[in-house]
Amino acid sequence: MARLTVKVHPRARRSALTGRLGDAWKLALAAPPVDGKANEECVRFFAELAQVPRSRVRIVMGLTSRLKVVEIEGVTEAELKMRLAPNKDQ
Repeated sequence: MARLTVKVHPRARRSALTGRLGDAWKLALAAPPVDGKANEECVRFFAELAQVPRSRVRIVMGLTSRLKVVEIEGVTEAELKMRLAPNKDQ
């Protein structure tokens, strides 16, 4: 199981990792922070990135905050870091 901290920026043009902010990843989300749409997009983005079903991704901290901790089942920390590496300069 992998965990990562993200700082989300809703209402972006497209969903993408945009860099680092200390220990957290910056995540632009193409969804507004209304009615849980940004959280749904966050889960969808990381499920696609980690190549796991959405049911394996959950936000364990920060449901109503821009700083979130996301937990992904079925992928190790090392595998997730390898998948994040190509995306960190986008």
